[in-house]
Amino acid sequence: MQTLSSHSEKLAFAPRIATVSRKTGETDVQVTVNLDGTGICRVATGIPFLDHMLHQISSHGLIDLDIQATGDLHIDDHHTNEDVGITLGQALYQALGDKKGIVRFGNFLAPLDEALVQVALDFSGRPHLSYGLEIPTQRVGTYDTQLVREFFVAVVNHSQMTLHIRQLDGINSHHIIEATFKAFARAMRMALEFDARRIGTIPSSKGVL
Repeated sequence: MQTLSSHSEKLAFAPRIATVSRKTGETDVQVTVNLDGTGICRVATGIPFLDHMLHQISSHGLIDLDIQATGDLHIDDHHTNEDVGITLGQALYQALGDKKGIVRFGNFLAPLDEALVQVALDFSGRPHLSYGLEIPTQRVGTYDTQLVREFFVAVVNHSQMTLHIRQLDGINSHHIIEATFKAFARAMRMALEFDARRIGTIPSSKGVL
């Protein structure tokens, strides 16, 4: 009988890695993801707070991330924030391949001081976002907090995941957002793990995702 360890050995020859580039008249973004990483993170988007949140995804999701982006930040952060989300979503989708053997579903409840945020997700092939954050301030530093939703919209649509974000508590904007990204990272880590009882099979009764 095939075991999870024997399947993991095969991953050395088929790593779940993808590189995606996106260049428009507004931005130039390159993203490389390794879903079987250790949390190595090299990101430079020109948006310090977004870089900080991307580090949370890498560190707590154990995903190696290399994201390099330049954009029209002299206008505002919107285009760069969105295009980083789009390109990251595309890279996740490519790295996942046919999704054979993965757990598929993930959920996590992350506290950060007074903030408490729950994330549940499904690599379903059906993009959907339910977003329940109530962030009390318009900005954290120079970062427009409306862009948190725009980032997740972009990731969801291009990774084709279902994502639910619920805020249970929190009054500090930084804490609420960071708890969200940490919960997202841990839920995604759970979903991307291999299920020893589903080795080599699609985790769906339809046989396709």
